[in-house]
Amino acid sequence: MLVYLRVFKESFSFALSALRNNKLRTFLSLLGVTVGIFSIIAVLAAVDSLDRNIKDSLSGLDKNTIYLSKYSFGPTEVPRWKRDNFPQTDYDDYQFVRRNVADIEESAYVIFGGRETIRYKAETVSNVEVTPISNGIYIIDDLKMGEGRFYTELESDTGAPVIVIGVNLAENLFGEANPLGKVVRVYGRKLTVIGVLKKYGSGLGDSPDDKGFVPANFVRQFKNGGSEGLPGAVVIKPKSGVDIGAFEQVLKQKFRAYRGLKADEDDDFFVNKLSGLVSFVDGIISSLNLIGWVISGFSLLVGGFGIANIMFVSVKERTNLIGIQKSLGAKNRFILFQFLFEATILAVVGGLVGLGLVCIVSLIMNGIVEDFEFVLSFGNMFLGFALSSLIGLISGVIPAISASKLDPVEAIRTGM
Repeated sequence: MLVYLRVFKESFSFALSALRNNKLRTFLSLLGVTVGIFSIIAVLAAVDSLDRNIKDSLSGLDKNTIYLSKYSFGPTEVPRWKRDNFPQTDYDDYQFVRRNVADIEESAYVIFGGRETIRYKAETVSNVEVTPISNGIYIIDDLKMGEGRFYTELESDTGAPVIVIGVNLAENLFGEANPLGKVVRVYGRKLTVIGVLKKYGSGLGDSPDDKGFVPANFVRQFKNGGSEGLPGAVVIKPKSGVDIGAFEQVLKQKFRAYRGLKADEDDDFFVNKLSGLVSFVDGIISSLNLIGWVISGFSLLVGGFGIANIMFVSVKERTNLIGIQKSLGAKNRFILFQFLFEATILAVVGGLVGLGLVCIVSLIMNGIVEDFEFVLSFGNMFLGFALSSLIGLISGVIPAISASKLDPVEAIRTGM
């Protein structure tokens, strides 16, 4: 055992000495591995961070929430031309579901609104997502108020000219002033601010901090509704403990009957669940991970080839020295370990530098980007270290074996 430890120690010393004596070559070899490890770990950390932030933004929502609409929230086998001919989900559909489907804790009618401009005196905020939706969304999305209140069921049903806004929107419009009771202009009409949501931070899509909510029936007073009009959906939150599969089947059957669809006719609507959206997001994250591995793998492959090339050059340069060492009694394993250590040290140091760069970038990103946490997990760091070590071993094994098998007499003669 002591003999092997001595071989390891002496081989390691020879490897370090060779690396110090060829600083430029060592630096260039390190650079290839550093770029490869940096690429892989940076991509994995970015995708993990995106996944975590999306999951955090959805964590407060009930995954069983259903959106009944002509639109599919994920991939579908229904052809585009057929989907385009589906009737819009309108307010009458919402009223039917609300009154005729059992086991609903809360429901709401939403109009997929566009971007609007909100004005208050001389202040103007453009490109604001204003969502026309009935008051049931307050319970469905578990909205929290920072100031004031959300609009009531009566205000929702009568289409009262009121608006609830996010905290960022309130700050942009009113600064330090109290927003409650202020009258703003949206859609060219006057609305009274009755509430400001608490601060949510960024998440999937636009943050509630930058949104506005108005009663859907207010918008229906001056915009075209009905089955050919505004794009909308019925949002449904089933009661806790309900069999979601059975609930979905009952909902489909009753809505098909309401729409007058025959048994041999396909649905002209989609039942979208948030759980399906989460699965869809997971699929996208997996695809991003795969793409990141493929792209970064090429960088790491180039780094590995760089190390292998440098090791072959090192063997060529030190052929005479290898012959002298073997003629003085150096075993094959001593020569083998010497070059393996050299390749592994190159790869590990390059990997550690790559990890250090990722740490620096993550700190910079967390300082620049608000409400988005760039996470560098221990698992990803360990993966980077393990990959760099493996690349060093693989890249150095063939040059090391070729060096260990050199005939001492031929090696000395070749180097003369």
